[in-house]
Amino acid sequence: MEVPITSSVNTAVVPVPVVHNPRARKLRSAVWQDFTKERRADGSCVAVCNHCKKQLTATSRSGTTHLRNHLAICTTTSTRRAGKRRKLIVRRILHNKTSTDGQSGDGHASGEDHDNDGTHFDQELSRRDLAHMIVQHGYRFSIVDDVGFQKFVKNLQPQFRMVSYETVRADSMTIYESEKLKLQDALLKIPCRLSISVDMWRSNTQMDFLCLTCHYIDHANDEWKVRKKILNFVHVEAPFTDDQIASLILEKLREWGIDRKLAAIVLDNCASGEIVARELLVVLQPRRLLLLNGNLFQVRSCAHILNLTVQESLEQTSDIITRVREMIQNVKFSQERFEKFQDTAKLLQMDQKLLVLDSPNNWPSTYLMFDSACYYHDVLMRLAEQEAHYGAFLTAKEWADVKALTEILDALYHKMEKFPVENPTANLYFNDMCEVHVLLNTWRNSPSPVVAQVADRMLTKFEGYWDLTRPVMAFASILDPRYKMKSVEYFCRLIYAADQFRAKTTIDDIRQSFTNLCSEYEQSGNSFKNPSALFYSATSNSCMSSVYSNGDDFKTFSRITLSDARRGLDQYIQETSSGQSFKSDLDMYLEEPVYRQKEGHLDNFDILGWWKSFAAKYPVLSQMARDILAIPVSIIPLDSDARTLNEYLSTMDPSTVQGLVCAQDWLREDTEVASSDGHADDKAARGDELIVLPK
Repeated sequence: MEVPITSSVNTAVVPVPVVHNPRARKLRSAVWQDFTKERRADGSCVAVCNHCKKQLTATSRSGTTHLRNHLAICTTTSTRRAGKRRKLIVRRILHNKTSTDGQSGDGHASGEDHDNDGTHFDQELSRRDLAHMIVQHGYRFSIVDDVGFQKFVKNLQPQFRMVSYETVRADSMTIYESEKLKLQDALLKIPCRLSISVDMWRSNTQMDFLCLTCHYIDHANDEWKVRKKILNFVHVEAPFTDDQIASLILEKLREWGIDRKLAAIVLDNCASGEIVARELLVVLQPRRLLLLNGNLFQVRSCAHILNLTVQESLEQTSDIITRVREMIQNVKFSQERFEKFQDTAKLLQMDQKLLVLDSPNNWPSTYLMFDSACYYHDVLMRLAEQEAHYGAFLTAKEWADVKALTEILDALYHKMEKFPVENPTANLYFNDMCEVHVLLNTWRNSPSPVVAQVADRMLTKFEGYWDLTRPVMAFASILDPRYKMKSVEYFCRLIYAADQFRAKTTIDDIRQSFTNLCSEYEQSGNSFKNPSALFYSATSNSCMSSVYSNGDDFKTFSRITLSDARRGLDQYIQETSSGQSFKSDLDMYLEEPVYRQKEGHLDNFDILGWWKSFAAKYPVLSQMARDILAIPVSIIPLDSDARTLNEYLSTMDPSTVQGLVCAQDWLREDTEVASSDGHADDKAARGDELIVLPK
């Protein structure tokens, strides 16, 4: 804050006389390069800005902060002329200040204190920052050869010696190796299981890559958050077999040291995923490290299940799809006919809407094509009347079938629209998938032959794919305190309304499997120690231990919070109360009423925050929640076009591709933090960003 001189004081100043005083303090701060210290008539001193001549206090106790602040806002003509020099000085001053305040900084200058202009430029640090920027934001290595970029850097820091393409590439690979060690250390320490998703990618040069991604719940900074990290982006020599893919996955998991702590695997974007999963089970099952002996190992994502169900079922309606496609092609690509179409739409006072032509083998685009055709039904019917001789327009029966199919696709399309959620947990879409099951049952009995036929085929496909994933999603729903067993019971009775014996059997099977899983966690002694059960352990004589184990970490008493102590009290009361029969976590959890949210907040429930708060009360279930909720059944699988490397990456050698893809993903968290702090844009794409993988 500036401290200007008030007008009520005599502001006449005289230069400070040059008198040798051995006790006088030397003006060592860099700020005095832009200020002159002068003495007023009353004997006090002021600092006069060399640029705008403004007077500010300069007593021994006033410090120099207000002088620095003034430099930052001084906008006189003389200051602008000397702007280049002033900005460098301000940057050094601010860096020195943060250094002396004990704050870390990434500046390129250093100093002992803010009154000492002992700053210096660090070429090596600047070089590392450049490589970090290129990796983090996906810029081309060749940016260092761009004349405009070189000029920009030269104006910022004339001392910086621009590095070569090869140097920045080597520095980027060094960042990759460094970040890999950090991630490996973090994964070894997390006290929970991890799930894996596998995707096959391809370059423009037809090289195949296997992308291995891990999903887990992190507990850093006393918060539970879903994390997704790319572990490997490795080149696979073609032709390759399913055995080779399974062996490569196992090899990489062992390299990371996480092959003994797997929860589940998603192979949606991997050819012959079922075969690969069986090959992995052959190796992993005998080691008895998988949940329920591997019955939960392979799962499919909800979006993938719906995509397969709809796309494969629409194959039997290919004739009507082709008819609609040809009609729209003949309207859109005939200038005369399209002008008639537009004139008729205006005559009927219809709002303008895109007339969509679909992409083959992409059912959402087929739905949009059907929807736009139904919207312009009256317009297209008038065109058909004007060109009765032209056979491209639909008949009345065909229009009825199109409208009926559109109603089905509309419901499924809007279900798909709910899936894109950042860092989703496994509990999100159990209710939605059960609703789809109910709808398919209803549509199968439709009076419309085409609807009944398509729905029957969809139901058969859906149940085949859903059976593999339903146990995991049912467990995740049980672990949602808003539903517990209620959703499972309600939807099973609704889905099998005509066969209540099957409904009861399905409910009992899910409950028994969940109970068996709880028993596994209890009998294993909770090998991944729950970090929230801090103050009390049934095997300890002390309810307040000054040191407790958290995997390979140790958290001292000084870092334990009061909330930890309160959660420990809940567990202590539970396990030491006399006259009470012992109840398991599961018994207590299911006996208590479901958690009720306030109206209007149903979509904002923080399930991870809830389990973190109740981890001490339900230590076994909370550990299960961390493992089950991180299984990536709620992710959106990428289509084949999205899994194609761009032209820039396609020209690089495989080791560089892996380094860039992985390092950019690992550094993404820094970008997200900057964005949340308001220091980044809204993730708008820049021209030469790699953006090789979506968030």
